[in-house]
Amino acid sequence: MDIVYGIVLVLHLIGWAMVLGGAIYGMRSAELSKGMLHGILTALVAGIVMVGLASAGVAGNEPNNIKIGVKLIIALVVTGMVIYGGRNSEKVTRGYLGGIAGLTTLNVAIAVLWS
Repeated sequence: MDIVYGIVLVLHLIGWAMVLGGAIYGMRSAELSKGMLHGILTALVAGIVMVGLASAGVAGNEPNNIKIGVKLIIALVVTGMVIYGGRNSEKVTRGYLGGIAGLTTLNVAIAVLWS
């Protein structure tokens, strides 16, 4: 099961990379990249699967539920921003994309630095 957890972790990281890369690339023309929705949904679903596997004892130790809750809230906010921006493309600005990139970076930083 450790291999499954590792594969899901890789998918999670690829999803966040798609969101961050799409936001940074989109700042040039102030538009959302088509792959950002797929990236955030991949990151969100993979994160939920990782928490389930870690709670089942696959990852070796019990997950920090407060950390997971904070990361989930940030992921849901980014998901909402990407969905809203995809439906209302005239509302997307460079600052809007900067907000998505900043929250994505914050989520990755929390994952790495909060122990």
